[in-house]
Amino acid sequence: MCRRFRLSVFERMVPRMLAEMRIQGLGVIDDATLELDPGLTVLTGETGAGKTMVVTGLHLLGGGRAESSRVSAGAKRAVVEGRFVASPGALELAEEVGAEPDDDGSLIAARTVSADGRSRAHLGGRSVPNGVLGRLAEAQLAVHGQNDQLRLLRGSDQRALLDRFAGDPVAVPLAAYRARRGAWLEVTAELAERRDNARRLAQESDMLRHGLAEIEAVDPQPGEDRELVERARRMAEADDLRAAAESARAALSGSDDGESPGAVGLAGQAKGLVEGSGDPALVELGPRLAEAVAVLADVTAELSGYLDRLDADPEQLSRVLERQAELKSLTRKYAADTDGVLEWAASARERLDGLDTSDEALAELSRRRDELSAELAERAAEVTAARTEAAGRLAEATTAELEGLAMKDARLQVGVVPRPAGEGPVLTVGGRECHAGSGGVDEVEIRLVPHAGATAQPLHKGASGGELSRVMLALEVALAGSDPVPTMVFDEVDAGVGGRAAVEIGRRLARLAERHQVIVVTHLPQVAAYADRHLVVQKASGAGVTRSSVRRLSEEERSQELARMLAGMEDTDTGRAHAEELRAAATAHRDADRAAAAPADLAQARSRRAGGARGGGRSRRRTVAQAG
Repeated sequence: MCRRFRLSVFERMVPRMLAEMRIQGLGVIDDATLELDPGLTVLTGETGAGKTMVVTGLHLLGGGRAESSRVSAGAKRAVVEGRFVASPGALELAEEVGAEPDDDGSLIAARTVSADGRSRAHLGGRSVPNGVLGRLAEAQLAVHGQNDQLRLLRGSDQRALLDRFAGDPVAVPLAAYRARRGAWLEVTAELAERRDNARRLAQESDMLRHGLAEIEAVDPQPGEDRELVERARRMAEADDLRAAAESARAALSGSDDGESPGAVGLAGQAKGLVEGSGDPALVELGPRLAEAVAVLADVTAELSGYLDRLDADPEQLSRVLERQAELKSLTRKYAADTDGVLEWAASARERLDGLDTSDEALAELSRRRDELSAELAERAAEVTAARTEAAGRLAEATTAELEGLAMKDARLQVGVVPRPAGEGPVLTVGGRECHAGSGGVDEVEIRLVPHAGATAQPLHKGASGGELSRVMLALEVALAGSDPVPTMVFDEVDAGVGGRAAVEIGRRLARLAERHQVIVVTHLPQVAAYADRHLVVQKASGAGVTRSSVRRLSEEERSQELARMLAGMEDTDTGRAHAEELRAAATAHRDADRAAAAPADLAQARSRRAGGARGGGRSRRRTVAQAG
């Protein structure tokens, strides 16, 4: 497991982050531990050293797909462990699955992938489904790589991004919309079913009414069929039963002429003999014989009552058999016995109540549907209005960032338009028929005007790979204030760029690190120069096998690594001087950006504190992160 150590003062100031990560047997990384801090951490290394394996490990910690091909050659398994300084949401998740926080309040997550492809996940020492780590990542971790840039091209992801930026102004009416939509869909479906299947429902209704009429005419009683079977059996065997009962009574009471005493008389005689013997031993048997006489007399009386009740009337037997036939006509159609027939009748009555196809019932459903449609359209319009307002702000903020990312004349447009009606539920909003999806009636499309005079194009048409990287970073910077995820990971977000654009990417990543823990895998020295901490992945070859490790660089080593990244000149004075110059420029930029942001952040913090306890809590957390 990840080794335990006390949180530094800096870590205690930041409420949520990924504090430590250990990788074993993953790709070319044999065993490496990454100690992570707040702020901006960069990860560099030569091509093929294994930088991608760090990002792969983070994906695994987030519940991502496990592939056995990622396990190191010769290793039985790959293991990735991470220690999170947990958010309240992460702690709630841990409590839900029975996971235990570590001694310092952090959560340790682990993922194991065996060479045969089996995968296991653990959280807080407890085995959990991979999906639990996915839920943990939603609260703690966001990994942005080239696949994430591709997802940015999809309309649904663009709408989710806009909603994330808008926050509560969209989330609140959207929640109300979804609540109304559920009831609206239910009523609409029921009305359609009754109208479209009126003939079938009428036939079903007639069948149910006919069955109920037949059952009510017979009027079966609970358990009646079993009772009639017993009565019929006794009546059919009445002669044999009478002979048996009379013989038993004669054996007990004796013959009518008194010549043959029965068991009652003989027991009475025995009682008189022992009581009159004068021998105490025999006299003691008297009470027991008296009990026997009483029992035999009671049985004799019950046999007489049975004979009186025994009915051998052929007409009565005929009536019982007729009643059995009536009940059998029901049990053949509706259930195995009369109890089941009564249950069918109760179910049929309940079903009939829901099969009302009368004009009055349809009119009431239509009225309810129209009422819900009006309410739903109102909620949808509120969502659209909030999205439209937020779209303007997001476009403005992102365009401003693009100007600093060497895309001076580029503009970003965020369009919110109704989604045309097609397959699926249709809702009329503002006189236009729209598709009423779970996310509202809007389509969101982000378009890029790459340079002056160019036509706005969707991102998948108007942006090159390098431009798409910069657009994604600009969006993340714009979203920084509204994104609750504390740790952001960028995998070569600077791909396809260089020069001045690379400098500005590093500068904006540093700004993003004022509010989040940011981890960046990069090959550009202009980006690495802005880091608070610099990790390097180093590879070593031996016996034909390449293995890599991760090491934290000292200040002097950072300059050497930057010199290597610049032009492979880490061993020259010129290379190191160039690296120092790059670092000095980056430090000046960071100091200027922090000084410029401080008054605005302070005013924002004061405003939030004045807004109430909840806003104040957010203000304190962000101010602490900025202070770091």
